[in-house]
Amino acid sequence: MADQRPQDAYQLILEAIDGGIYRPGARLVENELAERFGVSRTPIREALQRLETQSLLTRDGRSLIVASLDHNQMAELYVVRTELEGLAAELAARHATGEEVRVLRQMVEADRALVSDPQALSRANRRFHKQIHLASHNMFLVRQLDLVHRSMALLATTSLAVLGRGADALEEHGRIVSALERRDGEAARAALSAHISLAYETRLTHDSGRDTGLA
Repeated sequence: MADQRPQDAYQLILEAIDGGIYRPGARLVENELAERFGVSRTPIREALQRLETQSLLTRDGRSLIVASLDHNQMAELYVVRTELEGLAAELAARHATGEEVRVLRQMVEADRALVSDPQALSRANRRFHKQIHLASHNMFLVRQLDLVHRSMALLATTSLAVLGRGADALEEHGRIVSALERRDGEAARAALSAHISLAYETRLTHDSGRDTGLA
């Protein structure tokens, strides 16, 4: 079995959590992960320790499971995400290159073909937001947003799976890009903050209905 660096094992497990292969509550076992990813157990063990330190994994007796977010933690996460992403959009309006803004516009147009596939649209959504982070040209902000988006992987479902939310989200993406094209930082920040607020509201409504048997 070919050995790999702990960073490689960490990224493989993180992507599996983010992609829904391991959902909140799933138990992670060293030898099973090593076999799945073709990695020796030592880097797997180190990766698991790192993920536990980052609160992406939690202990259940002697086992490690994928963490989950309760109602209050989810609310806290969305507060931080709204503030940081709004700042990223404002900075992107000032500092993004013309090429970066055009790529964002192309993403919005291309993603319209994915409206009927929530999981594919969710992946495209992450790419769109990541591109805005990078377009802020602020390394420290990008790092903090990476941490926030890792925690988003602990939400078991995507709000884009709710009927009609995908199309609405793309319209909101379009408004964000329009503000960037105008180099209007205040409007970009407001548009992105509103986008996240609507996603959070959709999630709350969906989860409430699911808990009461209405969805």
